[in-house]
Amino acid sequence: MEAERLADALATKPVVALVSSPMQRARETAAPIAARLSLAVAIEPDLDEIDFGDWTGRSFDELHPSGEWQRFNRLRSAAQIPGGETMLTAQARAVLAILRLHNAWPEGEIAVVSHGDIVKALLAYFLGVPLDLFRRIEIAPASRSIVRLNAAEVRIEAMNLPAGA
Repeated sequence: MEAERLADALATKPVVALVSSPMQRARETAAPIAARLSLAVAIEPDLDEIDFGDWTGRSFDELHPSGEWQRFNRLRSAAQIPGGETMLTAQARAVLAILRLHNAWPEGEIAVVSHGDIVKALLAYFLGVPLDLFRRIEIAPASRSIVRLNAAEVRIEAMNLPAGA
């Protein structure tokens, strides 16, 4: 299982906290990591998946003909999901969550379990990449990206590492 391979990879790191989105699939990924690292899973609502509103539960095939869906995929920074949130709003809440976590554990490594679009939005922010280009960033399930924050700078040390790497 990918989450177990990810847990094995993180076992060699000095992880001081494990934080997850509240969604079930994120908590399921966090569970083997928590067991392997002997850490409790803290739930952070601001790391939740983007609120897809009226699109929740619909397939890509169903959404593809929609002009709103196509606009959302071309202009993530401004397109509003019907009944949901903008990607910019989701990015802002996730960035603020990461900054809060960093302030809580400024010297420690924190393992964060979230969702592909949220991880891409975070990486885009810390890379200084416009949100409208974030689809160029690939994030696989149970992959690992490494972002180092300190008072002087932000460094992206890795992106989309396979679960066992």
